Amino acid sequence: MKELPKNKKLILFDGVCNLCDASVQYIIKHDKNDLFRYAALQSDIGQKVIEEFSINTDKTDSVLLYSEENGISYKSTAALKIASKLGFPINLMSVFLVVPTFIRNWVYDYIAKNRYKWYGKKDECMIPTPELKSKFL
Repeated sequence: MKELPKNKKLILFDGVCNLCDASVQYIIKHDKNDLFRYAALQSDIGQKVIEEFSINTDKTDSVLLYSEENGISYKSTAALKIASKLGFPINLMSVFLVVPTFIRNWVYDYIAKNRYKWYGKKDECMIPTPELKSKFL
């Protein structure tokens, strides 16, 4: 994917989800190594990744992590890999990668299914501030 700067990882998120938006804001604040770039699943680049990797958005519709070296990660694996790159104590969550994926994804899917009901939904994707624009593709 030529839009992604070298040695960066792309987080694709649901741009109208309040929980997803709050999570992205948290990651931006704690991404001390400036590792991540961001794009809404609804954006042009989000749609390109969905198409390139033949992602069924009925089954995966909230968080994806893409990197040139590791390809694409979904659901709880994506969330825990992101957490592993953030500072202490959130990086400790990566220990949950030892839990079988089907168990982690059951919990993840339960939260994802209820995220609009619990946290609400925006009418449109967030617009990054001028200082954050360089982090969004």
